[in-house]
Amino acid sequence: MNKYEFNIRTRNGQRVDKITIQALDRATAEERLRQMYRQCEIIDSTEAPAVTRQENMDVEGIINLITK
Repeated sequence: MNKYEFNIRTRNGQRVDKITIQALDRATAEERLRQMYRQCEIIDSTEAPAVTRQENMDVEGIINLITK
């Protein structure tokens, strides 16, 4: 899954920045955005791959995480 960040203008003209939606593709993310903000205008959008967590950490990895 990817994260999509949108800057929009609502139907009332108010600007809303940095709305982040996690979805499989841009079309799904825009669909979810338009469910929340009906008749909005998308001013700008960016895509970033979702950061995956490292599930299995060894003792050295945990110590490095604590010392950061």
